[in-house]
Amino acid sequence: MMWRPSLLLLLLLLRRGAQGKPSPDAGPHGQGRVHQAAPLSEAPHDDSHGNFQYDHEAFLGREVAKEFDQLSPEESQARLGRIVDRMDRAGDGDGWVSLAELRAWIAHTQQRHIRDSVSAAWNTYDTDRDGRVGWEELRNATYGHYEPGEEFHDVEDAETYKKMLARDERRFRVADQDGDSMATREELTAFLHPEEFPHMRDIVIAETLEDLDKNKDGYVQVEEYIADLYSAEPGEEEPAWVQTEREQFRDFRDLNKDGRLDGSEVGHWVLPPAQDQPLVEANHLLHESDTDKDGRLSKAEILSNWNMFVGSQATNYGEDLTRHHDEL
Repeated sequence: MMWRPSLLLLLLLLRRGAQGKPSPDAGPHGQGRVHQAAPLSEAPHDDSHGNFQYDHEAFLGREVAKEFDQLSPEESQARLGRIVDRMDRAGDGDGWVSLAELRAWIAHTQQRHIRDSVSAAWNTYDTDRDGRVGWEELRNATYGHYEPGEEFHDVEDAETYKKMLARDERRFRVADQDGDSMATREELTAFLHPEEFPHMRDIVIAETLEDLDKNKDGYVQVEEYIADLYSAEPGEEEPAWVQTEREQFRDFRDLNKDGRLDGSEVGHWVLPPAQDQPLVEANHLLHESDTDKDGRLSKAEILSNWNMFVGSQATNYGEDLTRHHDEL
């Protein structure tokens, strides 16, 4: 059967796309490989002045926080009450919201965009509509259908595609934690967004090493590191930022100072240790709302401090009045 590149393959190629020579004015270089957690909100964390926008976006997610801003106070509190019930049911269902349950909820809302992207592609991958995505389904949807032994026979750069296919299959096998060759939504999410899952850490490191380690010695040398960022034109003087990257490699990437990066050092670079932002925010919300200081939140405690958790037209109106009064 003739092979035709699918839309998903084009997306896949973009996802792995060759990196062009960066502009010296483009900001920090090499950041495309570094997976850092996005902030819970871009708003200032300024509770002392009655500005709870950061907390709203952290607790609800940015898009849902905008929806709550348009609600009446009554509807906002009613919806918050339903969220409280969901948080408790997702945990131990004991009628209280613990720190762990609050943290889990915040982490869940912050990953909504990832779940939405998986949902958008789900029907394309789940071709037999059985509620799971098999490796064969994903492979055929991404690369096209081939008879056994004829993979990419009609493609000019067949070896490149074969390597991509093998790499994707390896990643799929790691994401498929129960080993049944069928991906649930959670397992497909791990395949598509491996940087979000601790059990996928090694595969992210392995793929980065394979991309950069051109001499296949199992390490990333400084010139291999630089080649991923910059390709000099004949006679071109090396820009100052490239020298800065060499210093970054020497001073911050090469932790054991042996002149090269091993797998552990690559992991420290592309998946740097990060503060548990959902936990920090959960601690903050609990501290501000736990009126009886028992280390957990009742539904009544949360609803009594509802304007910190969620917004409404009334809270915005109140803030406008406060600002107007201050100006006077």
